[in-house]
Amino acid sequence: MVSFGSDFHVLAVDDNLIDRKLVEKLLKNSSCKVTTAENGWRALEFLGLVDEQQQKTLESSVSKVNLVITDYCMPGMTGYELLKKIKESSVMKEVPVVIVSSENIPTRINQCLEEGAQMFMLKPLKQADVKKLKCHLMN
Repeated sequence: MVSFGSDFHVLAVDDNLIDRKLVEKLLKNSSCKVTTAENGWRALEFLGLVDEQQQKTLESSVSKVNLVITDYCMPGMTGYELLKKIKESSVMKEVPVVIVSSENIPTRINQCLEEGAQMFMLKPLKQADVKKLKCHLMN
């Protein structure tokens, strides 16, 4: 069971500064601790998933991140690719990943959910979406 609160830490990944700040504000309004990253590579660095050498130091960052929210469409590495890397990690695979996108493409949504995404939400996110996310994670 997941409980949102000041100890609930979310990594928010989006290449768009405005979208990143919006997600951060919505999550902070729900009393979450938020760390942001501007792309998939930065997210992997924060999570300690850049290379095998860092796997040993991963234990410390795992307990800090309870959820990853990532944009789907980003340059360099898509949210789908980030999702796959997280789910391939033996240590991180249990961390829920939520994909957000401004494009409502059913095949893309299904692909993400099949790969292990907890939810797929459409932008722009609203406070009601965060409430829905909380309910989904608690069940």
